[in-house]
Amino acid sequence: MRLNILAFAAGVFLLQVQQELPGVWLQLSIFLAGLAVAVPLARRPHFALRILVAIACLGIGFGWAALRAEWRLADALAPEWEGWDVEVIGVIAELPQAFSRGQRFSFDVEQVLTPEAVVPSRVMVSWYRGEHDGDPSAAIEALAALGAGTVHAGERWRLTLRLKRPHGNANPHGFDYEAWLLERGIRATGYVRPKGENKRLDDLALQPLYLIERLRESIRSRFLAALPESEHAGILVALTVGDQRAIEGDYWKVFARTGTTHLMSISGLHVTMVAALLGGLAGMLWRRSPRLMLLFPAQRAAVFVGALAALLYALLAGFSVPAQRTALMLAVAALALLSGRRTAASRTLTLALAAVLLLDPWAVLAPGFWLSFGAVSLLFYVASEKVVELAGWRASVSRWSAAQWAVSVGTLPLLLLFFQQFSLVSPLANALAIPAISFIVTPLALLAAFLPVPGLLLLDHWLLGWVMQGLTWLAEFPVYTQPAPPLWCVVLALSGIGWMLLPRGFPARWLGLLLLLPAVWVTPARPPSGQAWMTVLDVGQGLAVVVQTATKTLLYDTGPLYSAESDAGQRVILPYLRALGVEALDAMVITHSDSDHSGGAASVLTAMPVARVISSVPDIAAEPCVAGQRWEWEGVRFSMLHPSGEAAGPKARAKPNNLSCVLRVEASGTSMLLTSDIEAVDELALLARDATVLRSDVLLVPHHGSRTSSTPAFIAAVAARQVIYPVGYRNRFGHPRADVVARYGDTPSWRSDRHGALTVRLADGASVSSYRETHRRYWYGR
Repeated sequence: MRLNILAFAAGVFLLQVQQELPGVWLQLSIFLAGLAVAVPLARRPHFALRILVAIACLGIGFGWAALRAEWRLADALAPEWEGWDVEVIGVIAELPQAFSRGQRFSFDVEQVLTPEAVVPSRVMVSWYRGEHDGDPSAAIEALAALGAGTVHAGERWRLTLRLKRPHGNANPHGFDYEAWLLERGIRATGYVRPKGENKRLDDLALQPLYLIERLRESIRSRFLAALPESEHAGILVALTVGDQRAIEGDYWKVFARTGTTHLMSISGLHVTMVAALLGGLAGMLWRRSPRLMLLFPAQRAAVFVGALAALLYALLAGFSVPAQRTALMLAVAALALLSGRRTAASRTLTLALAAVLLLDPWAVLAPGFWLSFGAVSLLFYVASEKVVELAGWRASVSRWSAAQWAVSVGTLPLLLLFFQQFSLVSPLANALAIPAISFIVTPLALLAAFLPVPGLLLLDHWLLGWVMQGLTWLAEFPVYTQPAPPLWCVVLALSGIGWMLLPRGFPARWLGLLLLLPAVWVTPARPPSGQAWMTVLDVGQGLAVVVQTATKTLLYDTGPLYSAESDAGQRVILPYLRALGVEALDAMVITHSDSDHSGGAASVLTAMPVARVISSVPDIAAEPCVAGQRWEWEGVRFSMLHPSGEAAGPKARAKPNNLSCVLRVEASGTSMLLTSDIEAVDELALLARDATVLRSDVLLVPHHGSRTSSTPAFIAAVAARQVIYPVGYRNRFGHPRADVVARYGDTPSWRSDRHGALTVRLADGASVSSYRETHRRYWYGR
């Protein structure tokens, strides 16, 4: 059975890395053929038949995931309804999340009122207060006008929405927002329009999942009201109802640097603890009743109550993958005990794996899936180690130390693959935090959620404060970072860890360390001397370009400020630089002050050293960018062409776009021109100074393709062989403008909204590659 379930999981994973879905008849044929082979042959002991059944189970997993994907993708927003107002009736499906300008929530569409409109069953909606970027003329004050103030989980509303199909930034080593939406069944995103009848129809839709979400929101509201202005209130909310977005961003840095991030999700340890406490309490009370004891053994009653408590807590916490895995494992173990059968731990784990993937085939795309099942597998793997020379508490300490060592070392390759860092103080931090948070803070928080004991929540917050003080102190210690290892290095490292953790007495366990070394030593390739690699990152409506030479790195612009809570620096640029192994920038050019170009600067400057900052922004402590600046790195020449000294002088009153730093990068006889947001007047100035220096093989189109730029004379002078438009999907400016695109004629063009991150290699010739093409997945564009 275990081999068959692992094969099923492999089939699910194989489907999730496909570029395109196979035809629906092929999906169904693979699924049914797998069942036809696996069902009659599953119990045959012959080795060849067991391999055949495993292959059939792989097909079942592939077919099952494909059919689920086909069904979910079919629930789509019709392309012709993107950007149009649609009126719908539906229910606030999950916890609403507050942000600086309003609220964001999942919305289950029950009825579409707009004739002929095709709207998916679940959408993600933002309700803004004040001016909205997508509709500058709209002051969205409908919430206040209604006297509602906020929306709540489980409410039924009539709303007028403007929607678009799922779309996210596509960058190497970046977060796949489109896959995240697909997993959650969210098939469109958008915002509430102030025009139309936005009206609450029902205070609570009486369905089980909506009732759970309302309970979660009620607990969150009570905690935040009871702990106003308390710095750790969001952590208690996360530990109780799984709302991780309640935790402030600075604390996530502390958890990441101490290796305790797993404790802030409703992990297996928390669910098991709740199950053990409530199961033990039920067993103790059951034994006090002779009648109940005659009806049902106390041990079985405790097992049943514990498994039920685990399931309810997992639901209360949002049913994340770690909570799912633990609740399902406990359910399997409970069924085995109630039936009188003994089930091996590995069998229980694989049954939980099968259940998770049957419910959610997209779980394999989340780092939490691999870390959760990987950590528990390691614990089972080392549990067979017998501590024969010790007894009592010494044996317990030895087993606990072995488990900590196994999880810390065993998850290292995955942590490097997903996050490119590993906390050196993680064992010590977890030794402090696991007992305190799992056995004291979380139980008290759950008790406070359901029993209004005066002062209990304050006591819990005080205890958590001591834990956070210790973690904050440990977060000051260094964190091991390195580039993202290639997948083959990760596979080798995991094999080596399996060898190292073999039972004592097994010969040459130290050889496993050799298999771990490539994951630590292999670094990403860099361009040879004399060449340059330039990546135009997909940051939405904004600009960020990373330029690499043989040993140096330059960042040209830092992308937009998305909100008060996030920017392109922290969400896109820094993860990309970490994956490349860049620990410091040799130069950063902030071309001008517009927030779509400078929005991520503070995050980058805070996170890593920058040897040289060049900018036209007067408020930034930087070297002014002025035409005539030149430097060379390893045979790659950099030339600043704009603005002129007069335009950038202290008395200049030019608007920010006219001060944009224009940089030309030349390597191996080829070049790329980075133009930021220059406009027609600036293009004219460049032509007047020296039109010959503009000629380049690749052009970053000025001002995202705005009609105020890309004059015919400028286009002719550059004579680019390929052009790139850095634009956001369905941006409100309409960039690139159709008339501008027409001016470039048949010149091959690339768009970051359609192609994702674009990598330009300046070698013997200039080549451009697209992330969405080289790493295509079947859900892109759907």
